[in-house]
Amino acid sequence: MLTKIPVTFPMGQGEPLNAIISGNSDERVLVDIESNGGLRNYFLSFGFSGECLGQHAGDAQAANLGDGHGYLNETSVIRWNYGDAQLGACKETIQGGNHFRYWVQNGPEKNSGAIFMAASYEFPLAQFHDIIPNGYNLGRDWMVGNITKNFVPTPDLTNTTTYTGTTEWSGYTYKTDIVYATGLLQDTNFGINHNISVGATTNSIDGLVAVLEVTITGAPPGYKSFAWRPSPPRFWPLPPLLVVLAFTVLAYS
Repeated sequence: MLTKIPVTFPMGQGEPLNAIISGNSDERVLVDIESNGGLRNYFLSFGFSGECLGQHAGDAQAANLGDGHGYLNETSVIRWNYGDAQLGACKETIQGGNHFRYWVQNGPEKNSGAIFMAASYEFPLAQFHDIIPNGYNLGRDWMVGNITKNFVPTPDLTNTTTYTGTTEWSGYTYKTDIVYATGLLQDTNFGINHNISVGATTNSIDGLVAVLEVTITGAPPGYKSFAWRPSPPRFWPLPPLLVVLAFTVLAYS
């Protein structure tokens, strides 16, 4: 339940997989697309977008979900979009904020479709995207707060804490039931990336994982449900102005 990172100081530290979208969620939500109520549309429903102009900066992290694939690099990084679904992730890249990496459990030994997420809250790019004090727990809980429109009191959470929230995007309405679970992570500073700053006042991680079960409760008029299957990703050329902006952002990463 810790990621593997190419270079840390000291070496061998990881970041917690501190949130999971359950494989019992609506099968449409477990498909990594934005259309038809898929996973990317669900992320947008609580204020998170894909990477700035589709460009990724920095080293990828890897995780082993116990599904037979071994360690695989993150599927993507999703960033708080500051209310701008198109370009807000660029602001988060520069200004810092809430973000998460995710992986899909779809291997030959365990094909649940569950989405494993490593959430945290980072400082601005000028501070090298270090994680704020208590930033793993807060990144998880502020994300839950966005989904449920509740203040989540991080120090008071236990394995009996539950929340429910409703979000909407592009005509799709999602009901999310959340339970905090123990037994998957430790309450510790040991082996956690950025633990000198993150764990300055409390342990870097509190041993809790937010487990989300997502149901689609509303869809656009005329929508008809069917068995969803993922399709290969498509890559579209960026207009010249956006290419320039993308490389300008990357130059400061």
